[in-house]
Amino acid sequence: MLKTDSYQCPKFLLKQAETLTPTPTAIVGAHGALPMKSAKLAQEQQLITPIFIGNRIEILKIADGLNWDIGVERIIHAETDKDSADVAAVLAGKGEVAALMKGQVHTDEFMHGILKKEAGLRTGRRLTHIFHMTLPEHNNSLMITDGAVNVAPSIDTRLQAAQHAIELSHILGNNNPKVAVLSGTESPIKSMPSSIEAVEITKRAVNEISGGQVFGPLAFDNAISTKAANLKKINHPVAGNADILLVPNIETGNALFKMMVYFMGACAAGIVLGAKVPITLTSRADPPEARVASAALANIVAQAGKSSKEK
Repeated sequence: MLKTDSYQCPKFLLKQAETLTPTPTAIVGAHGALPMKSAKLAQEQQLITPIFIGNRIEILKIADGLNWDIGVERIIHAETDKDSADVAAVLAGKGEVAALMKGQVHTDEFMHGILKKEAGLRTGRRLTHIFHMTLPEHNNSLMITDGAVNVAPSIDTRLQAAQHAIELSHILGNNNPKVAVLSGTESPIKSMPSSIEAVEITKRAVNEISGGQVFGPLAFDNAISTKAANLKKINHPVAGNADILLVPNIETGNALFKMMVYFMGACAAGIVLGAKVPITLTSRADPPEARVASAALANIVAQAGKSSKEK
């Protein structure tokens, strides 16, 4: 049942990014073969200008094996994951890099550095993760939030996650994205708390969310299949037409994205929004194509933010 074909970085993301300036990006924990290969590919696509943070000797050794002259002046030596994360976060807070890319570091150490007050990356918003999912040879995408950062997000956090995903959709050209608030049912029942919470999210979204439509609760089939939604007589523009799946917990989001990857060959670009700079956050098992797609997303978001500040 596993999909074993090679993954494809979505061409439409690369096309949208091809006219943009490469984004100065810190590779946090660059002393790993996969992060370095991914950074090389992203640089070749002119998505990033990399700054390497990690074990200097290992970084140079891997670069040599890739026949990549990275220049020693772009390496910042760090002994530990914590040191790498802290250094990168400070660089981003000072504006010396405009994006962060997770490399060979543990996610908790990576995020802890970003969350430190002294790093200067907090904006008052909750940091939320988005998986931007695409299938081979398809131009459509589906976003899943949050499947990597917030374990048991509150209603407030989910509202912020929905807003982040809507804003990303706008940047990518979808001006009226549809957000399905997922549960295991389309009817609110007390025995399923996520369905009750979905009702509150839908109500609050009217006044607290802008730029998109939010509706729930919806089971997965009713969120993505108009046929299933019609059979259940769910009459709402979001039903069957979701662009964004707002999940109730990390288990749901994580399982959904991995099923799409392993059963359908989807490319999962992972990005964290809510800080001063976009943060690419992928699994250590993700292929280079997913990492390049994540870099493309971060490049598009960073340049959009730069343009809005200049206006």
